[in-house]
Amino acid sequence: MHPFQDPSSRAYARVTGALYLVIAVAGGFSILYVPGALNVAGDPAATFANIADRRGLFHAGLLGDVVMMTAEVLVTAMLYHMFRPVNATLSLAAAYARLMMVAVMAVMLFFHAASLALADGTVPLQSFDAAQRIELAGLMRHVHDAGVWIWQLFFCLHLILLGTLVARSGLYPRIIGTGLIVGGTGYLLDSVQMFAFPEATVLAAVKVALLIVVTLAELCFALWLLTHGPRASGRHAVAI
Repeated sequence: MHPFQDPSSRAYARVTGALYLVIAVAGGFSILYVPGALNVAGDPAATFANIADRRGLFHAGLLGDVVMMTAEVLVTAMLYHMFRPVNATLSLAAAYARLMMVAVMAVMLFFHAASLALADGTVPLQSFDAAQRIELAGLMRHVHDAGVWIWQLFFCLHLILLGTLVARSGLYPRIIGTGLIVGGTGYLLDSVQMFAFPEATVLAAVKVALLIVVTLAELCFALWLLTHGPRASGRHAVAI
């Protein structure tokens, strides 16, 4: 457990960076790849038929969710201790925001389970025929997917706070912090656009550009943690 003892050490930063990459791989698989392979927009029956045919992929996606959320909890705690000397209040607020994101993700899995149980017929609902069960299962899956709009709000707040800490710490390149702050607003725009303005093409284009920026900033931060760690000259930065 030695790497966890000194939040200012390079070993601590490497573990944090490695966990960040675990989140990127597991999250990319479970949030992007698996739904893209199984979901059929506007057709719940076809979606659940795909799940039935590719049950192994569906379960692998659930495993990816669990791995991602576990790594998220560890990263949250490590980032809090890493940036607490910079600003204890902002670091704690960033940790709370990220944990709220994980909590919403966990709740989303209940709707995932409910939709699958309805589609499989394992829930005894004698008054519903097969078509009605599929429609209700589709509603549960829609509520699950709508959870993304909620956790993105908390993640946007986390990225703005984390970016501020990174930029002001002197421990890491300021441009990474700026990228987290500016690009992080893409998650907010995505939630607003998908919920209220789904046909707004200009907003969608801006959102995509910002999400590219924040993705690059997060990857750069993870790789910097993994390969460089905190700058020696900034390890004793005073709190702001």
